[in-house]
Formats: sequence, C-alpha cells, structure tokens
Amino acid sequence: MSEGSMQRRAQRDRGTPPTSSGQRGRVKRLHRVLVGAAAVPAMLIAAGCSSDSGSDDGKDKAADSSASASASASPSPTVRAAVYKDLPEACDVLSKKTLEDLVPKAKSGKESQSDDISTRAGCSWDSLASKGVDGSQFRWLSVSMLRFESDTTRGAGDELAKDYYDKRVKEVQAAEGAEDTASEPVADTGDEATAVRYDLKKKEGTFKQQTVVARVENVVIALDYNGAGLAGDKAPNADDLMQDAKKAAKEAVKTVTGSKDGKSSGGAAESGSPSKPASSPAPAKD
Repeated sequence: MSEGSMQRRAQRDRGTPPTSSGQRGRVKRLHRVLVGAAAVPAMLIAAGCSSDSGSDDGKDKAADSSASASASASPSPTVRAAVYKDLPEACDVLSKKTLEDLVPKAKSGKESQSDDISTRAGCSWDSLASKGVDGSQFRWLSVSMLRFESDTTRGAGDELAKDYYDKRVKEVQAAEGAEDTASEPVADTGDEATAVRYDLKKKEGTFKQQTVVARVENVVIALDYNGAGLAGDKAPNADDLMQDAKKAAKEAVKTVTGSKDGKSSGGAAESGSPSKPASSPAPAKD
C-alpha cells in the first residue's frame, strides 16, 4: 500500500473529511469576506460621526462670523449737531445805548454764577432815579442764556432747547403772585419768542413785570424787565416797558447768533467770546 493510500485511510478512520488545497483556499477567502463585511458598518458609523461633527463646527463658525459682521455693520447712534457751541459774554449781550435807555445810570452788570459759562450765563442791572419828594423810579433788567448740546441719548440740541423753551414760558405765565397776566408772540426774534406781562404787588409798590422768552436753535434766552414807581411816584406805563423789553430781547438774540462765528453783533459785545466746543454734554437742570 502506498503512502498516500495509507494517509487517506487514516483520515477516514479519524472521521476527518479529506481537504484539498482548493477547498482550503475557498475557506480562507470566505473568512476574509466576512471580516471585511463586518468592518464596513463600523467604518460608515465612524465616518458619519466625523461628518456630523464637522458640519456643526461649520455652522457655529458661520453663525459667529455672521453675528460679528452684523455687529460691525450696524451704524453707531448719531444725532444732529448743535448749531451754537458757545455763548457770548452775558454782560456784553446788550449795547450801552440799550442799557442807558432801560436802566438809566445803572452801574456795571452783575454776572450770574455759573459752573460753565459756555452752557449757562446771565447778567443783571438795576437803577433808581430819585425825584426827591416826588418819589423815584426803579428799573431792573436781567438777561439769562441757556445752551443745549446735542446728545445721542437725550436728543438734538435744538429739540432739547425747544422743550425747555415751552417749559420756561409756562413757568413765567404761572408766576406766583402775578396779576393780570397776558401773553403774546414776538415776531422776528429768533426761531420763536413769547412775551408775558403781569403786575406784581409788593409793599414798596406795584411792579410792572415784562418777560420775553426766545429760542434760537439750541439756545434759550430769557429777558426780564420790570419797573415801579416808589415813594409816591406813579407806576410806569406797562406798554412802554414791554416795547423796550422786546427790543432788548431781539438785540440779545442777534448777539447770540453772532457768537456762532466767534463774532458778536451787539454794540457793547464786540469782544464776545469766539465759538468753541462745549466742555459739558448738556446744561444742568435750571
């Protein structure tokens, strides 16, 4: 018996089926296919996770970039610039001739206290013309100016001045102790102006009060003028006082408008302060 025959007999005796080299090759190929098929789902899952992660990062980056671009593209808040950047010298607002007419023989004006004269300024004058035993005539004149600067939070300077102008007129009309109050508009005096008159009785006599409130752009001007006959002298004519007050208010407005270019148009205000940026954003509450 040959060696090959003896090997096949031994295999049959052990119960092991004979295998050829071709069969062994087919088994190995089948094993590789099964292993490869099992690995494909795992690779797909890993690839899917990687793709999702990359997509989220892209969306986040795109959103951040869009938000940043939107923020940079948003314009900064703006507000209309105020026309007048300064105020003239308060005691130089009226000419010498006007002062001689309204407050005869008055001494130099008394300047009002102010933390910032570029936004708030004022001056007053008074005179007493004695007639001996016939009494005397008293006159008092005051000019105050309030300038409003534009502010991105509060609004444009002229709008703020308009609000204050309306408020100031109402305050004058409701003055405590006023009698026979009357109001009227004043033409050719700034952008708008109102004259208010009333009588004010005091122990010294009856005072005839005239107030003209005017606004020119972002500046509000209030001119107060009153007169009284003291020690037995008769009270002055209210119409005459009002005419003088309107004339003085118009002159004060012209002086303020001249300060825009650093020049003053008032007769006594030729040395008015040149315009300059305000040192504070808005005037303090009056």
